[in-house]
Amino acid sequence: MESQDVTGMLAKWGLGDKGVLNQLLPAVYDELHRMAARYLRRERPDHTLQPSALINEAYLRLVDQSSVTWQNRAHFFGIAANVMRRILVDHARGHQAAKRGGSVIKLPLDEAVHGSPMEEEMDLVALDAALTRLAKMDPEQSKLVELRYFGGLTIEETAQVMGISPATVKRSWTISRAWLRREISRPDA
Repeated sequence: MESQDVTGMLAKWGLGDKGVLNQLLPAVYDELHRMAARYLRRERPDHTLQPSALINEAYLRLVDQSSVTWQNRAHFFGIAANVMRRILVDHARGHQAAKRGGSVIKLPLDEAVHGSPMEEEMDLVALDAALTRLAKMDPEQSKLVELRYFGGLTIEETAQVMGISPATVKRSWTISRAWLRREISRPDA
């Protein structure tokens, strides 16, 4: 489905048209499924969530969003990425608590968000904590990481959502990744 169609549905939804949700889910489902599958490929092999369950949970949370003024398709997927991140972090925390500090969930933080070879692996809970610290220092850089890493948005899509140039996104992405690596590798992290 065309980006304009999704943007139009999001605008109607933002104006209170709840009926448009029945059209929106089929229009965005495939992309949400790819996003969920991309997240879950980064999870531990015995993860209990399936892409469809992650989509369903995220969609239920997205439908409850009442204070969001949807800008466009990329903005929707950015918010969806944030919601999926929260679901997976909550799930990881629950799993770690259940195992009393058992195995941590490792995720790649690589330049090519769309499935190229992994540079390194990191703990999802540690990444979330580092992103929370980054958000306190620089909310824009935290949002950029969320859109690129968790949302899987391209440089251009991220620039569009954030209203900045692609060159600025590239620079900030490089800086943010380096900062996150340092924060996560600290002994007290």
